[in-house]
Amino acid sequence: MQKNIQIKNKKARFEYELLDSYIAGIVLSGTEIKSIRDSKASISESFCEFNDQGELFVINMQIDEYTHGSHYNHKPKAERKLLLNRQELKKLQKEVNTSGLTIVPLLLFMSDKGLAKLKIALARGKKLYDKRESMKDRDNKKDLDRIKKNFNN
Repeated sequence: MQKNIQIKNKKARFEYELLDSYIAGIVLSGTEIKSIRDSKASISESFCEFNDQGELFVINMQIDEYTHGSHYNHKPKAERKLLLNRQELKKLQKEVNTSGLTIVPLLLFMSDKGLAKLKIALARGKKLYDKRESMKDRDNKKDLDRIKKNFNN
């Protein structure tokens, strides 16, 4: 039917320590879903927060305006509501309020039914030394893979 859309937040794994992940639906308008199907979206600078009624919204998510849209086009950086069940929302809100954790989007994708879904994670911000440790581990893994490849040849 359509190509597989997967828009990733590559900075999230580097900036945050991911604790728990969830799959959430997104409330979108017609031109927003068309832009996502054209892969015209970005979640790199976005985050999630609760409003006063306990609903979860994704903030700062960039969905470009649809090229063939008219004056009914959407706003590119509007707040968009996320759909989770009540128990998940209560658990996330409790963790955010008590532990000082944050909710970051990891992946925007299309489900088998053609619906837009957002994979979100409960995360704790990394300190600078944690980021250096991540870079050191990644470099060591590359070196080890290179040595294994040369040893096998």
